[in-house]
Amino acid sequence: MDTPAAVVAFSALDHFAGFDWATEKHDVVVVDRQGQVVLKLEFPDTAEGWAQLRDKLAPLGKVGVAVETSRGPAVERLLDLGQTVFPMNPKAAERFRDRKAPSGVKDDLLDAWAFADALRSDGHAWRPLLPQDPLTQLLRLLCRDEIGLIELRTSLVLQLREALREYYPAALEAFDDWVMAAAWEFIVQFSTPQALVKAGKRQWQKFMHAHRIYRPETAEKRLEIFARADKFASPSAAVTAAKSLLAVTLAKQLLTLENQIAEYRRQIEKLFADHPDSNIFNSLPGAGKKLAPRLLAELGDNREVFKTPQALQSFAGTAPVTRASGKSCSVSMRRMCNKTLRHTIHLWSDESRKECAWAESYYQQKKRQGHEHAQALRCLGQRWLKIIWKMWTTHTTYDEAHHMMNMVGHGSWVLGHLPELHPAI
Repeated sequence: MDTPAAVVAFSALDHFAGFDWATEKHDVVVVDRQGQVVLKLEFPDTAEGWAQLRDKLAPLGKVGVAVETSRGPAVERLLDLGQTVFPMNPKAAERFRDRKAPSGVKDDLLDAWAFADALRSDGHAWRPLLPQDPLTQLLRLLCRDEIGLIELRTSLVLQLREALREYYPAALEAFDDWVMAAAWEFIVQFSTPQALVKAGKRQWQKFMHAHRIYRPETAEKRLEIFARADKFASPSAAVTAAKSLLAVTLAKQLLTLENQIAEYRRQIEKLFADHPDSNIFNSLPGAGKKLAPRLLAELGDNREVFKTPQALQSFAGTAPVTRASGKSCSVSMRRMCNKTLRHTIHLWSDESRKECAWAESYYQQKKRQGHEHAQALRCLGQRWLKIIWKMWTTHTTYDEAHHMMNMVGHGSWVLGHLPELHPAI
């Protein structure tokens, strides 16, 4: 979808559709402004099925579509048809279902009708899905897929370590970092403790030099571990044969996967460098080559998406949720949010402490107030997002000196805890 259609204002919509999507078929119900059902349709997820939907919607004028997701092929096809899409929170969707069927009965057309009528009655307060330019959309998809591949790498590493624990404890002792290609190459070359001992000292040294892991301070310790690798290994030949094959298989998968992750990184860095907003996110202290593109991708380039910094903070999950009723009041972590952005903000807030004095001071003060590490980072992320929102909306880069002057002007409490002002702290 290279040229996204313009979003139609809610007041200009003629009809309201509920879209219940699935893998092989979809259900659509359309109601008019009086709530009368004007269309019920079940169609297959094929080219012919989507053509049928297009033909059925064409006479209805401007249609808004409520759907229980904000991304995926179904959403892309709805946007391609020129529809204004309103993504629904799954929890809200469940409540609208209950409103239509308090007995608990459920079917796909009923769900679609509940969504359509909910959009008709409550949609004036909903936010339509605003289109992103193709460059931002591609960057977002690549960043999210890269995160998925990194999670897959973590899973494979855990499986590899578990296999080694059964028959090759010396390998686990020799390497601390298993997210390292040299460790995987080691398993491929020396698949069993017996093969390692048989190879001898010269081969061990050659391997370490070839993979650039030879360090004078650690080399002798590694060589000593290699020499006694077969002294504490699995006594079962069957276990060794089976688990060594599994370990080599996992190691080869990791090596292949690492090459693909590197390719993703090259593509992401190129797209990020070409993006007009890259200088904004590059200026953030600690964001670096990995986190800056993710921040840009999740915020996007459409400044109409987040009207206030509070909207961005809620979207990112740093803003807490307050529940007050009568004399009771509780504050908890926000669960419904953009999980990718929340995780990225968490990682970046931690990195920002290493380069930004006020960020470290703010974090340490939250720790002194009794917050756990994750809570303190969430508080710091909440503060950073307010700064990012201002930078993002005004197209300006981060300026540490300017921010410090602003804190002085506002009499920020953070200044009173900066190490240079209070060396004893």
